[in-house]
Amino acid sequence: MNKQHTKPAEGGHSALGRLGSWVSGPLSRWITVLVWIALIGVLTLLWPSVSKEENDAAKNLPATEPSAVAEQLAAREFPGEDGIPALVVWNREKGLTEADIGAIRQITSALTDKPLPGQLSVAPYHKLPLPALQASLSKDGSTLVMPVLFQNGLASDQLKEGLEQLTATVKTVLPDDPFAAASRSPEALNARVTGPAGISVDATGLFKDADVSLLIATVVLVLVLLLLIYRSPVLALIPIVAVGFAYGLVSPILGKLAHEGVIVVDSQAISIMTVLLFGAGTDYCLFLVARYRSYLMVEADKRKALLQAVKGSAGAIAMSGLTVVLSLFSLLLTRYGAYHRFAVPFGLSILIMGLASLTLVPALLAILGRASFFPVIPRTEQMNRERAARKGKPFRERRSGRMGRTIGSLVTGKPVAVTLLSLVLLGSLAAFAPGIRVTYDLLSSFPGDMPSREGFATLGDKFNPGSLAPVQVMVDSEGKAADVKQALAALPYTAKVSDPKEGKEHPAIQAYELELSTNPYSREAMGHIPDIRAAAEKALAKAGVTDADGKVWIGGQTAVQYDNEQVTNRDMRVVMPVVIGLIALLLLVYLRSITATLYLILTVLLSFFSALGLGWIILHYGFGADAIQGAIPLYTFVFLVALGEDYNIFMVSSIWQKARRGVPLRQAVREGVRETGSVITSAGIILAGTFAVLTNLPIQVLLQFGLITALGVLLDTFLVRPFLVPALTVLFGRFAFWPDKAWKRVKTEEAGSHRTIEG
Repeated sequence: MNKQHTKPAEGGHSALGRLGSWVSGPLSRWITVLVWIALIGVLTLLWPSVSKEENDAAKNLPATEPSAVAEQLAAREFPGEDGIPALVVWNREKGLTEADIGAIRQITSALTDKPLPGQLSVAPYHKLPLPALQASLSKDGSTLVMPVLFQNGLASDQLKEGLEQLTATVKTVLPDDPFAAASRSPEALNARVTGPAGISVDATGLFKDADVSLLIATVVLVLVLLLLIYRSPVLALIPIVAVGFAYGLVSPILGKLAHEGVIVVDSQAISIMTVLLFGAGTDYCLFLVARYRSYLMVEADKRKALLQAVKGSAGAIAMSGLTVVLSLFSLLLTRYGAYHRFAVPFGLSILIMGLASLTLVPALLAILGRASFFPVIPRTEQMNRERAARKGKPFRERRSGRMGRTIGSLVTGKPVAVTLLSLVLLGSLAAFAPGIRVTYDLLSSFPGDMPSREGFATLGDKFNPGSLAPVQVMVDSEGKAADVKQALAALPYTAKVSDPKEGKEHPAIQAYELELSTNPYSREAMGHIPDIRAAAEKALAKAGVTDADGKVWIGGQTAVQYDNEQVTNRDMRVVMPVVIGLIALLLLVYLRSITATLYLILTVLLSFFSALGLGWIILHYGFGADAIQGAIPLYTFVFLVALGEDYNIFMVSSIWQKARRGVPLRQAVREGVRETGSVITSAGIILAGTFAVLTNLPIQVLLQFGLITALGVLLDTFLVRPFLVPALTVLFGRFAFWPDKAWKRVKTEEAGSHRTIEG
């Protein structure tokens, strides 16, 4: 065999080799740990933590979107009427009594005399005669809605303060707390706050309550899985410590960036960032730990073993981390605020975690040595023989990787059958993806017993559901007699249209409130927005208004959700090709093979669509969900494509190293599958487990994201990586390396080693 081509694929990573030599040195290992501690200590003292800079009131839509422009116009032309409504739904199923109505009137009087923090107005029920107020009750006399309007731009915490003060005011009037009474109680007076203000406060509360439970569950899960897999309490703690160090550095950096206005962070992004750090961070640690363990079994000198492990895995870890970092930073190209706010926290956290895996973790392993694996300490064969002799016991050679050898033999022996079966299975699951329905209804993602959702349910049953969030239609009639109200009322889904109100600065601008006959948060309602706009424009044009299409503005929650969908669709069209392009470029540079780059990209895309399809099967056919949240496809795409390619890189880099050293291709595949099988399986289980933790949260968008991402990771771990990718590599043969010059060498090796390969 030609010996001049023995250079491994990662042999050129001299910088990473020098880094490994530094962090594993007798003195420099301690310096490395101290530098990390010093950095975290200094930045924590100088800069604020990210938790202190969270902004859950940040806008999701750009100011140029139609509903955002309408909001700005409403604030200017109709001040005092444009705000964040809180709808207090009062209910007694047997019917509200005169005493109940009297108490509600006292409450509105108290709120008028002493407004809540941020309050703009409250319905003046205390000024209405009793018969007029009774006429506002539901048809069965059981329910009354009391609107309270808060200032635009208030953060969720500020709204919460206002609603807490509302509860305190109610308690001064009523002997029993109606907010604590069971919803729709037949006997007791009960109240629930719904509408945009109530929904915002409840949503933020769910995320904040989830933070602590999410962190505890993630840490416990990772520890338990590491203990089960490696049976070493010391080793189980190393990734946890590394993640803790990484978070300690990420937090003040993000806090500083947010404090200076460079980025905006919210609680949801930080919650998911924590999960990502534990999942991906543990993976990177395991890539190094597994390589270190294998070298300790053939190298007596623990420092040499660690140096070889760093040199052998650093390239794959750096490449994997860079793939994820660039994919996550591609979210900076999005226009939807929630996606854009994820980019820097996610990308920066993985970048720092990658640095920790290449510096801090090797330093910790250098300090602990073989004791890292206590009590199952890896030793060389000679060390085990000597140990057995000292104990007077016979030496028994242990062979590991039996499952990896079996799978490796299968994919190299029957690559066509393995490929076809894998494609059929993944393709069958992916076939369900086109049938997925999405929703932008925020309310439907909340638990059924959440106060704002209970209030909305009562409101929908007792009144027209469209009254919860009316569509605001504003037009510039140019002073002409345009019958916009008639045009809007004629629409089949219109329940009610208000009389027009004139603008403060421009009286020709008129505003109408249109109540839909359906749930204003539903996808059906969103679909009516273009028709509502068209009807108003037609009425203006009929009255002789010039350029009518530029003189209609539509606001309200339904219009916001419609714009959310339009912006999300645009973001997916931009981000998905960019992520694919970036990963393809990195793979091409790393592997120097167009063929391998193409089939690795295609396999991870197939895995993504398969995960979507399987997730839809479980959510829709298993749990009866009508739709998934609209953000799920983009979120899961970025995570699954980037993280899925991680495992491909780690395994394929092992195969590439062996093939370039002259090992026959099929043998290189068998050995690559065997050597990387256990670590990738362990890493995949842990990563899937961390995302699966999200399924325990009472928020549908996080549950769906966690489920589909976990399923995708498992498909990558147990099907794509061990079966499909190795089988395709065998089928392509030497062409898997094309156009790298190694493809010609592999051909020569296969031709000269035919018996070995087939045998």
